[in-house]
Amino acid sequence: MVRHALGADPPSGGLELDCGDWTLGVTLLARITQQLQAAGLILSQLRCRDASTYVAGSAQGWRCVLDEPATGSEPAAAPPGRPVHVHRGTIRSGEQIEVEGALLVVGDVNPGARVSASGDVLIWGRLRGMAHAGCRGERAARIVALQLRPVQLRIADAVARGPEDPPPLGVTEQAQLVENEIHISPAELGRPLIAG
Repeated sequence: MVRHALGADPPSGGLELDCGDWTLGVTLLARITQQLQAAGLILSQLRCRDASTYVAGSAQGWRCVLDEPATGSEPAAAPPGRPVHVHRGTIRSGEQIEVEGALLVVGDVNPGARVSASGDVLIWGRLRGMAHAGCRGERAARIVALQLRPVQLRIADAVARGPEDPPPLGVTEQAQLVENEIHISPAELGRPLIAG
């Protein structure tokens, strides 16, 4: 596929891959990257409008840009009674975001920053600040991040410090309550959101 698109004499160097609305998973993106490298090209940035593609690229450590949907297309509506609030960009030290429902941060949460939601907290970036899921008492809420290394985690009334070990490469992690303690494990990405 890549060989056909590049022709017999492809250019060399960095490349921005614009996926548009295509949904590309980790496996397919890895194969495309291998073919690009075989042709002497290095993927410098992944640009897309699909959140799943953004997560797959970010999980592999690529610089990713999530573009707005194309003009004229409507974003998918949240299920009734389950609001999902989206924040695009890095949340810096001293900044706080608190929402009713689930919170999706497309960016990093830096040390000194705080995010909280009555439902799930999803971070498509690095969590290095403080996150509180289920802030109104929803014990089934969870915190998911591409890199989960917070100062502090809270789920409902449970509190824990972040792990000391470096995060596993390419593994999205989640924190959830198990027997009244916060446990970190590989994320269940197909699980429905809890909006609190």
